[in-house]
Amino acid sequence: MIAFLRGRVFGLDPHGAVIDVGGIGYRVLLSTQSLAALGERGGEVTVLTTMTVREDSVTLYGFMTEREQQVFERLVTVSGVGPKVALSALSTFSADELQQAIAAEDVARVSSIPGIGKKTAQRIILELRGTLDLRGPAATDGTAIPAAATQAAEALLGMGFTAAEASLALKGYEGDEKDVAALVRFGLKKLGAS
Repeated sequence: MIAFLRGRVFGLDPHGAVIDVGGIGYRVLLSTQSLAALGERGGEVTVLTTMTVREDSVTLYGFMTEREQQVFERLVTVSGVGPKVALSALSTFSADELQQAIAAEDVARVSSIPGIGKKTAQRIILELRGTLDLRGPAATDGTAIPAAATQAAEALLGMGFTAAEASLALKGYEGDEKDVAALVRFGLKKLGAS
């Protein structure tokens, strides 16, 4: 898997860029947000990437920030949301704006994204509400989200629980906010899996 590319911007178009890494040009699809941050042709750049492999194609999606990449990777876990629709979402809204629309359960705003109808918007909100903010720098009320909460949520996701289940399972925890193991135990107990 290709995790990032470091090289020069060889070419740009409305959908992405070609990054020259040691004489090899990698085609990377980018959101309009990342394209704007990419810089000019010939400039040095580091682009984080997520690679998708299908029977007929291998595609690199690029991001200028970890936050955008994380939101993209969460979006594609939702049924009916493929990489192109996720990129469209991040071209319509910044990662933080999209998180706020999902947290506010704003179906109209989420369904304004090209390629997302009302039912898909409702599914995105249902599955991702309360989970995108775990990876962000702050909760919607401005308080810091403990890193342990992020790790605990990822542990629950790794056990096969959905993002929505992981988010609900960790709500209401009142113990040591730095104790990942205790958070996971609390979440499993709430989910009835312990």
